[in-house]
Amino acid sequence: MDSLRTLKSVKPLSDATLRLRWSDGTAADLDLSDLLKKRAFKSLHGSAFQHARLDEWGHSVEWPNGIAIGADALWRRTLLARGREDAVTFMDWRLAHGLSLSEAAEALGLSRRMVAYYSSGTKAVPKTVLLACRGWEHTRDAA
Repeated sequence: MDSLRTLKSVKPLSDATLRLRWSDGTAADLDLSDLLKKRAFKSLHGSAFQHARLDEWGHSVEWPNGIAIGADALWRRTLLARGREDAVTFMDWRLAHGLSLSEAAEALGLSRRMVAYYSSGTKAVPKTVLLACRGWEHTRDAA
């Protein structure tokens, strides 16, 4: 994560849903049923899921059996749950190419601050910026 956003609370609502509250005030109910179908999470089925808790620093949700989900993955799901596909697309583009905030800003002709806003979901990512990301990929691949 590019900011110091951390998890402040977690509350299991069902055998597959967590209510998360973040340090910036964002809250979301996340349905993790798709994750629970994966082999690595099989032991969390049923009442075991109800034992979710924050790690000591707010960087993950963990269970007594050693399974944990990192804050980055949970933030991505939070953005999606809040209808912020634009921010997830932008963040995925930046991270897929290993671009820091400054490098992404330079590549797109934006300020570092605006790239940080887009990456965190603080501001909506304009369609023109998402198209510029695709154009940057195309010109980079052609070189």
